[in-house]
Amino acid sequence: MALQLNINWPEFLQTYWQKKPVILKNAFPNFVDPITPDELAGLAMEPEVDSRLVSQVDGKWQASHGPFTQFDDLGETGWSILCQAVNHWHMPSAELVRPFRVLPEWRLDDLMISYSVPGGGVGPHIDNYDVFIIQGMGRRRWRVGDALPMRQFCPHPALLHVDPFEPIIDEEMAPGDILYIPPGFPHDGYTFEDTLNYSVGFRGPNGRDFLSGFADYALENDLGGVHYADPDLTVREHAGRVEGFELDRAREMMIDMLRQPEDFKQWFGRFVSTPRHELDVAPAEPPYAPEEVLDALTGGETLVRLSGLRVLNVDGSFFINGEAYRPADAAAADVLSRYTEVTHDMLGDALHNPAFIAELAGLINQGYWYFDE
Repeated sequence: MALQLNINWPEFLQTYWQKKPVILKNAFPNFVDPITPDELAGLAMEPEVDSRLVSQVDGKWQASHGPFTQFDDLGETGWSILCQAVNHWHMPSAELVRPFRVLPEWRLDDLMISYSVPGGGVGPHIDNYDVFIIQGMGRRRWRVGDALPMRQFCPHPALLHVDPFEPIIDEEMAPGDILYIPPGFPHDGYTFEDTLNYSVGFRGPNGRDFLSGFADYALENDLGGVHYADPDLTVREHAGRVEGFELDRAREMMIDMLRQPEDFKQWFGRFVSTPRHELDVAPAEPPYAPEEVLDALTGGETLVRLSGLRVLNVDGSFFINGEAYRPADAAAADVLSRYTEVTHDMLGDALHNPAFIAELAGLINQGYWYFDE
């Protein structure tokens, strides 16, 4: 059964999104934790999962990265376990992300889950992404300050904190409440009793990310091979001076590379469909033959997308997990990008296209889709 998320999205986006923080009371009515603290600790022991342990002992902060081997000596206060991209590894938890698919999927980062004991947390800090923090079991008080210039410092090489701040939100959250925080607002959670929090993060790359990503694409695809040229060169009185028009010409050479719409689209699609965290990819064993895929679909089976896999329609071009996908049927590919679960009636005439069925079998055999058990 799909989780019910009580958010008036048009009103939320207009009033709060990237503007100001808010607590959304009882956003998930009758909330039930999809994971236990023991299961989360088990994930933190897996080498594929990005995990952290943050603690504060006698006023000193400590932080370490997993995988961890045991948690027996931590005591009963002052520590937190955090696991990134739990939606890639734990399917009941992944259901928490589904109601947020009214927002662009390329902006979704991951589902981070934290388990904290009394006094546990990561300290006052600022995030550079939008986050929806869902309160699970336990009691936690959240303080959020205004987005003002603040000093940031490292109490430990793996932690970045901010100075104390005046809260504009100061409230204890109940299970099913959501705290939304836009980028740039300092916040801190204080734990009263063992608690679980679920953070659905939406990240916008910065200009450096875009520029370095495009530079990598340009090198891989041999773009920008035209050399600087100046057939209109005249005698220079000052040989050591670079003229403004030469700067402009060099800049235009770089900008021209970005102005090629097809190259830009191909780079962007690859860039934003590449996940930041490892996927739980399991190739089909034994592999499916195309006719077996067709039989399963026409027999009523549901095809499910691997959780965390990015399947994007970028202005009519398709990308899967950082690679261009040139489908035999564009309408069916759009269905694959739009829905995480697909049935035979959604694919329509594509089921009569052997080339598309063969493609689909290839994607299933890679482990990108699977038939719901």
